[in-house]
Amino acid sequence: MSIDPTLHENPDEPHFLKTALTDRSFAIGSCITLLIAAMALLSFLWTPYDITVLTVADKLQGLSLAHPFGTDHLGRDILSMIMIGARNSIAVAIVAVGIGMGVGVPLGCWAAARGGLVDEVLMRFNDLVFAFPALLSAIMITAIFGPGAVNAIIAIGIFNVPVFARVARAGALSVWPREFILAARAAGKGKLLISVEHILPNIVALLLVQGTIQFALGILAEAGLSYLGLGAQPPMPSWGRMLFEAQTRMIVAPHLALFPGLAIVVTVLGLNLLGDGLRDLLDPRLRRER
Repeated sequence: MSIDPTLHENPDEPHFLKTALTDRSFAIGSCITLLIAAMALLSFLWTPYDITVLTVADKLQGLSLAHPFGTDHLGRDILSMIMIGARNSIAVAIVAVGIGMGVGVPLGCWAAARGGLVDEVLMRFNDLVFAFPALLSAIMITAIFGPGAVNAIIAIGIFNVPVFARVARAGALSVWPREFILAARAAGKGKLLISVEHILPNIVALLLVQGTIQFALGILAEAGLSYLGLGAQPPMPSWGRMLFEAQTRMIVAPHLALFPGLAIVVTVLGLNLLGDGLRDLLDPRLRRER
C-alpha cells in the first residue's frame, strides 16, 4: 500500500496524540463529544427516573436536587429525557453518516477514476439529489411511509451521499496525477485496485473531517425533523420534540426549552471543534503555518 507522505504524519514528528493534546480545538471538542457519548451510553444502563412513568402531580417542577433539570408537563424528569434523547440523536446521525459515506465515497472515487461521461453523469445526479435538503426529503418520505426515526435516517443519509461523493471525488482527483499512482499504473494495476490500495488511504483524513462535520449536521437535522414531528415518535424522547412541546410553555416553564436547546448547541459545538482540530492535525500544511 502506497501512501503519499505529504498527506500524513512524518515519523520524525511528535506523536499524533501528544500533538493532538496541544490543539485547543481538538482537546475541547474531544472532551465535549466524549461527555455526550458517555451520557448516551450511560442511559442504556441507568437514568435518574423512568421516563415511561408519568407523575402528573410533579409536572412543571423547577430545578431541584430531586430533579436537577426540572420536570415536563407530564411529570417526567428532564435530565433522564436528555440522556435518552442523546442516544437517539447520536444513533440517527451515525447511521445517516454511515449511509452517506458508504454510498457517496465509492461513487466519488469511481467518478474520479473513470472521468469523462461517467464522471459528468454522476456529478449531475449528485447535484439533483443535493438540491433536495434533508428536511424536504423527509417530508416526501414521510408522506409515503409515515413519520419515524427510520425514515428520518433515510432522508438524512440520502442528503449526505452527494456531500461525501463530492469530497471523495475532489480528494481522489488531487491524488491521481501523483508519481506513485503513475508507478502503480505502470506496474499493471487497474483503476479499481489503485482506488482501494492507494487513493482511499490518502483521502481518509479528508473523509474523517467531513464525517465529523456531517455528524454535527445530522444531529441538527434530526432535531429539526423531530421538532416537526417527522423524527422519533413518542414515547421515545427526542431533543427536537422536547423543544416543540416546550414552545407553548415558555413563560411558565422556560427550563423545558433551555436544557434540550443547550444539549443540541453543546453537542454541535463539540463536534465542530473536533472537526476543526482534526483538520488542523491531519493537514501538515496547516500545522506548519501555525
